[in-house]
Amino acid sequence: MGQKRNRLLEPRDLDLSKTHPGIIPGREPELRLSIPRIPVSEGAGGRIIPVCEPVLDGNEAAYVARAVSSGWISSAGKFIPEFEERFAAFCGTKYAVACTSGTTALHLAFATLGIGPGDEVIVPTFTMIATANAVRYAGGTPVFVDSEPETGNLDPGQVERAITPRTKAVVPIHTYGHPADMERLLAICDKHGLYLVEDAAEAHGAEWKGRRAGSIGDVGCFSFYANKIITTGEGGMLVTDSPDVARIARNLRDHAFSEERHFWHKFTGYNYRMTNLQAAVGVAQMERIDSFVEARRRNAARYTAGLAGLPGLSTPVEKPGFKNVFWMYGIRLDEKAFGLGRDGLRRELAERGIETRTFFIPMHLQPIFFKAAGGEYPVAEELCRRGMYLPSASSLTSSDVDLVVEAIRDIHAGARR
Repeated sequence: MGQKRNRLLEPRDLDLSKTHPGIIPGREPELRLSIPRIPVSEGAGGRIIPVCEPVLDGNEAAYVARAVSSGWISSAGKFIPEFEERFAAFCGTKYAVACTSGTTALHLAFATLGIGPGDEVIVPTFTMIATANAVRYAGGTPVFVDSEPETGNLDPGQVERAITPRTKAVVPIHTYGHPADMERLLAICDKHGLYLVEDAAEAHGAEWKGRRAGSIGDVGCFSFYANKIITTGEGGMLVTDSPDVARIARNLRDHAFSEERHFWHKFTGYNYRMTNLQAAVGVAQMERIDSFVEARRRNAARYTAGLAGLPGLSTPVEKPGFKNVFWMYGIRLDEKAFGLGRDGLRRELAERGIETRTFFIPMHLQPIFFKAAGGEYPVAEELCRRGMYLPSASSLTSSDVDLVVEAIRDIHAGARR
């Protein structure tokens, strides 16, 4: 018997500490259950304020129990089509196709649109890695583009310059809940005959000129991960107005079984089916999605008012004609003016039981994409160096927001002494 060769996957690593100092964050700061060092409302101390948590105190448990009692717990059952219909109506599209995650929704979109080896897909370098990974799952090549400074969204001017004869699609993400510049991106895609696939994982209910995110391009893709505006634990949704896209995506998500006979396959399919249990949670979440969106917007307004006037601290924008749902409330710090940088403020907040996250680490700085990326992306790098987001859940109370604001102001005052 021959000895097995060691072919296990080896991780790729990268040290950018010298070439890109201050961008790549270190380990997450340890959260402490400590009484804050500032006066706060009674009961606010001695606990952790998470960066995000789901709200599951509606009909979620009742609907899951109903699914269990019916025996329909896998990829069939009444809650799946009901969830799809409700979500399509919410987005303003004709069709919705439920699947296992936002990542698989993107992969389904690319596979359905025929994107494969040799095709290029333009994506922002400032994104969560699922966007770029899904292009690779389909066999395509992600081409990275820098961001607009104000919103962090895909820069349309850079998109136009990145188009080649191999470009097949453009994928904006609606960063942290603010829609991308869809007017310019639509014009570019129409001019060059490209698909526009919206990565709306963070933008349930966001709007551009009254049109909901996900309904503007050829396909929209959503995530229902636990930290999203609505959740099914894991899960995703593809939305579209095209009957052909919806039909093919439904087929591909279910192993591409043929209609004329079972166990007969004309395409490479996938097991991307959402379960009836997940959809039951999704239906319950849809009953309150508007209130979840408004809670995030209300808390964002309270944050912005409370943090106004702090030197070196920038708060997120909402451009005219756009509705930002503030999936995450992101701030940016000028270390010299504020007195602390991103990592320093995060450590201080963690000491007070306040959880935060850094902004995305750009794709061109990721070990798996670094050599292939090329180019320069100064805006994305500056966003990563300076950016972090604060607790942003729909369940956040006014007292929670005030506690975070008071902590930041106190930390700033201490840093300037």
